[in-house]
Amino acid sequence: CIFPMFLLSFYRKSLSRSSVRSRMSLKSPKAYNSLQKGAVIWDPKPLQVKKIFEALKKGLNEHLEAHQAELDYLSGRHKDTKRNSRLVRCFEFLPRSLSPLQKQIRSVERYIRKLEFHISKVEELYEAYCIQSRLRDGATNMKHAFSLSPSTKASRESLVELYKNFQECTEDMCFIEGALEVHLGEFHLKMKGLVGFARLCPGDQYEVFVRLGRQKWRLKGKIETDDSQTWDEEEKIFIPNLHEKFEIKVTELRGLATILVGVVTCDSINFFTTKPQAIIVDITELGTIKLQLEVLW
Repeated sequence: CIFPMFLLSFYRKSLSRSSVRSRMSLKSPKAYNSLQKGAVIWDPKPLQVKKIFEALKKGLNEHLEAHQAELDYLSGRHKDTKRNSRLVRCFEFLPRSLSPLQKQIRSVERYIRKLEFHISKVEELYEAYCIQSRLRDGATNMKHAFSLSPSTKASRESLVELYKNFQECTEDMCFIEGALEVHLGEFHLKMKGLVGFARLCPGDQYEVFVRLGRQKWRLKGKIETDDSQTWDEEEKIFIPNLHEKFEIKVTELRGLATILVGVVTCDSINFFTTKPQAIIVDITELGTIKLQLEVLW
């Protein structure tokens, strides 16, 4: 078993060099939105994290490009103003306070620097996540190889060490997932109403329940005589997380009775974009009743 033992030694060195918690200050996993209260769940989701990371990076780059275009436009305006202003040429030696346009330019420049730092931090976290994921996969493959070899004292000790390393990589991946969630921003949901054509009648009352992990939003609405809709609450902020999808439940209220209209789930991956999105969700299987929301990231 000289060759496997050499691999194990190399793996230990790689793990020590790649230790996440020794280089990062991360929160306890109990504080993460993706974990249930009172329980620690060591179950990383590399494929889901990859999808969220790609969507997040795309959205952040869109924000960066939009603000860079705004900065270019403001800088051009400032150059034109400076070129056309005789006062600037005549009294250039006098101390001047910043004009509103210059203040706006500096504000955009500061925001761009924050965005660039945000993007670099997300990329750093995901790179560390990928390293831990590869080490974890390597530990799994080596455990499988050792389990197929003859059982000896050395192989049993190696299996124990590999299991320990596997657990450490798993925990580190969960810590990084929690750190990534901090950088996901916020989803602002705005209720736009139900769409149902003949299904919606004046006087009908509905309750809409939206849940994302442990975050909940319950609101009640009524169809008015002029077909307009009134809702007791119209906006809600949700903190996105890596593992949960939006769950939407609509019930019709008839006196003391409630009738379930439908329950659907909605993925949030496509919400990481610069512009507000109008989301129309089929509540019933045939689409006779739809829920319309506006999502702003």
